[in-house]
Amino acid sequence: MDITMTEESPFRFRIDQQDRMRVPGIVFASRELLPQAAGDRALEQVVNVAMLPGIVRASFAMPDVHWGYGFPIGGVAATDIDAGGVVSPGGVGFDISCGVRLLAADIERAELAPRLRRLMDVLGDIIPRGAGRGGLWKLSGRAEMEKLLAHGAGYAVERGHGTARDLVRCEDHGSLAGADPSQVGQRAVDRGLLQVGSLGSGNHFLEVQAVDRVYDPRAAAAFGLRAAQVCVMIHCGSRGLGHQVCADHVRVMDRSPYARAVDLPDRQLACAPVASPPGQAYLGAMAAGANYARANRQLLTEAARRSFTSTVGVGLDLVYDVSHNMAKIEIHEVGGVPRRLCVHRKGATLALPPGRPCLPEDLAETGHPVLVPGTMGTASYVMVGTPENDAFASACHGAGRVWSRHQALRQVRGQQLRDELESRGVAVRPSSWRGLAEEAPAAYKDVDAVAAATEGAGLARIVARLIPLGVVKG
Repeated sequence: MDITMTEESPFRFRIDQQDRMRVPGIVFASRELLPQAAGDRALEQVVNVAMLPGIVRASFAMPDVHWGYGFPIGGVAATDIDAGGVVSPGGVGFDISCGVRLLAADIERAELAPRLRRLMDVLGDIIPRGAGRGGLWKLSGRAEMEKLLAHGAGYAVERGHGTARDLVRCEDHGSLAGADPSQVGQRAVDRGLLQVGSLGSGNHFLEVQAVDRVYDPRAAAAFGLRAAQVCVMIHCGSRGLGHQVCADHVRVMDRSPYARAVDLPDRQLACAPVASPPGQAYLGAMAAGANYARANRQLLTEAARRSFTSTVGVGLDLVYDVSHNMAKIEIHEVGGVPRRLCVHRKGATLALPPGRPCLPEDLAETGHPVLVPGTMGTASYVMVGTPENDAFASACHGAGRVWSRHQALRQVRGQQLRDELESRGVAVRPSSWRGLAEEAPAAYKDVDAVAAATEGAGLARIVARLIPLGVVKG
């Protein structure tokens, strides 16, 4: 596909409507961050998404954009529900509600240094990770699973895994409304029963970090962050349950009469009108998968707290938990008129600015944290949404891949990478050498450039920069 882009500003590129596109494509990036790797068809996917029924404003791509399933990773699209707008599982992804949680410790980097190795050993022993591995909380069966799918982190806290304040500092208070456990198949339930409280594999991690630099002291103070403070960042999602939910509902939508009638350019964009029975079934199952992911991160939080208490003698307070693989029903103005939209964010983070009514009371004047992880050995960022964001209050979710996993394995050896990171003061506890090599820092875009482009595009402002001290790798 021949794609022509117009540079509207240093961090904003436009793909004009052509053929069956219903809206233009907008890519937020610097020239250096645009997809350039051979085989990366992310820009073609931006065009394809612009053909979805009911899509409004634009098919957006964040600075970390790269090729994904149907939608590009880093893709954002909103459809008008009352105008036949659709929901597409490809616009959420297989890891439903994959997200990031940041915790802050009342200790500084220098104080932790003598005990860091011991802490990482404990975390390495206690955190379940890797494909198919068990979790920290073994649910008794479908009945208990349905309680967790309905109430998410709230059910975990009710069962003693956390505090009420944890829910205040979670997106949706830790539980996405509209969950319908009856739309989650038995195979998905079976896959999820033994995985609550586990990282999984791929790019998921638990990382001990330090605040390297504060750019916005007022926002940082509201978030509970200060220079040199030790933090913990957790990146994971809904494990096998979420993957199965996506697979099951894609299959239903792909075989429906609607799929044949709408004639989309890619079968991976299988979709259904939000108001239709298949659309409602998927949204109910997706919300249940999202609640599983929030409970999963809650259990990992408690494991990290126990590790810090036993080795360092300090606790961990939740800064925020936010997802980056979701489809949510939201009200946004389009053409000056409030519209009820289904906003898909795939590899894109909700970035609410100050003044939004659903913000926690203590974050009403700042907006909530936008968490942007790097990869082992590189920085991560805490940002905050801006009022001028026209991508439905969305921002980047990380660095974004530039190498495939196969490319990374050809370039990097896991043992050598571990030794290199350790020589730079980053303690590494991998689940496998192969998995470590696949997630080498060189396989990703420069997260500093991604954060700068996100700020330059007016999507979010930088609040603080964090650097890694140790990582438990999925």
